[in-house]
Amino acid sequence: MTGTPLIDAVDISRRDPLSGQILLRQTRFTLYAGDRVAITGPSGSGKSVFLRALALLDPLDSGHIAWHGKPVERAAIPRYRRNVAYIRQRPAILDGTVEDNLRYPFSLKAYRDVQFDRTRAASLAAQAGRGNDFLDKRASDLSGGEAQIAALIRVLQLDPEVLLLDEPTASLDPESSHAIEGLVKAWFADDRQPRASVWVSHDPAQAKRMSERHLTMRGGVLDEAAAPRDANEEPAQ
Repeated sequence: MTGTPLIDAVDISRRDPLSGQILLRQTRFTLYAGDRVAITGPSGSGKSVFLRALALLDPLDSGHIAWHGKPVERAAIPRYRRNVAYIRQRPAILDGTVEDNLRYPFSLKAYRDVQFDRTRAASLAAQAGRGNDFLDKRASDLSGGEAQIAALIRVLQLDPEVLLLDEPTASLDPESSHAIEGLVKAWFADDRQPRASVWVSHDPAQAKRMSERHLTMRGGVLDEAAAPRDANEEPAQ
């Protein structure tokens, strides 16, 4: 891959602030426009720590992150987070309707230059197989899958450059998981701007579907790995 990367993480590391335990060993990671990366590994291996570090949601103990070739200074972090979106496994959903949740980001200072577009939000919901009444549903009535779909639409409508997906389908039914995967694939296919994704998954088959580059993580160490093999695929002889 050539050109300036969207994200260049240079020797970043994280320790537990209380115990001092190393959570993420010094890591170099580069993400270019068009990259679709999957990360697999056992629970507690540091996958979420790494994604949150990439999103600049937690302080780094060493190293730095560059965005479009320039280190992200403190004043630029809100703009960076607008373009590098972290989607967690259990999303935070506010009281009110789905539309209330989708409108919420536009009340924040970082997004006051754009306006909520109900037509576009409804179109994204339709892509996920939700009906015309989805935006009017009460948040308290949503299933876990519907809440994750609403959370993903809330991010996608803001046109991020990078999606950092932290096991977004781990506790969902197959139909909801398929809807989430479909939304991400449709987002990635839109070529109006450079886009890339990092998907943390516990499912090798999903990792294979949602990526072209596979990494593994163990003990806070990120490594390249062979492409994940589908569970139904015969091993090479």
